[in-house]
Amino acid sequence: MKIRNLDLSDNAINAEHEALGLPPIEDDVSHPSHHPVLRTAVWAVVFMLIGVIGYLGTRLFNGTHELTGFQPIAQTLTGETFWKAVAVGLLAQTVDGALGMAYGITSTSFLLVTGASPAVASASVHIAEVFTTGVSGISHIKLGNVNKNLFLRLLVPGMIGASIGAWTVATVDGSVIKPYISAYLCLMGLYIISKIFRTIKVRKEEPKHVAKLGLLGGFVDAVGGGGWGPVVTTTLVGTGQDPRTTIGSVNLAEFFLTFISATVFAILVDEAPWPTVAGLVVGGLFAAPFAALLTKKLHTKALLALVGTVIALISTYNLYRALH
Repeated sequence: MKIRNLDLSDNAINAEHEALGLPPIEDDVSHPSHHPVLRTAVWAVVFMLIGVIGYLGTRLFNGTHELTGFQPIAQTLTGETFWKAVAVGLLAQTVDGALGMAYGITSTSFLLVTGASPAVASASVHIAEVFTTGVSGISHIKLGNVNKNLFLRLLVPGMIGASIGAWTVATVDGSVIKPYISAYLCLMGLYIISKIFRTIKVRKEEPKHVAKLGLLGGFVDAVGGGGWGPVVTTTLVGTGQDPRTTIGSVNLAEFFLTFISATVFAILVDEAPWPTVAGLVVGGLFAAPFAALLTKKLHTKALLALVGTVIALISTYNLYRALH
């Protein structure tokens, strides 16, 4: 039997739990800074982000390529690849800002349309997501949204699945794997549409098969350029788990599997994804006003239907092109 260290204080979260018939939250959740695992996770995220920044700076200015100094920046800004990625980043971040999910699968679907290979598309998305998922994970810890046990149960299987998925995409010929990725993204689009018709009933019991779910979620996320959130978060919340701590725990785990995927891609992918990465980041910076406008003008169910339909249609088109 698990011994729980409950936070019995009178706080807003416990009041919400009482209204739903749930037990009080654990002290590890309400006071994450007290727990050594979560403190370690915060510092791990910080040092990994510093390492990524240092690596990208070295790749840009090490002078081992034909272009040195600021010449790669000038070449990137005048290239068609960069501006296509800016448009994709703007669109994907707008969708993610409005729905809270689907950045990866939206980005990958449209990058494949622009002619990017599956490996470059997924690599670019994951490298760009390292920073956003890192900041998001730290924020969830600070706000007490992380369930330590759920996070640890997802972490290792998710990282293993992401490593296998990234290796698969990076080593298998793009023309061979592209139809499968397009089919997966089409199914994810239909899955998003199906969320319109689902209702959630909160349950008290611990979630089952978390390790298997993490392994599957990490694999399809790396292969398809996205899907960790729609697969893992939606499944756990859909089975009645607490949405707040589920989202926080899944988002924190996502940083580590995204970091692993990005590392594998950086090592194995020959074609440089940096112009695409830069475009995704720049486009995403300007998405907030558009996301706010969509959220204000459209009901959430309408957004789900729109995004799911667009992803399904684009992926069907990609599948048709890949097979002909």
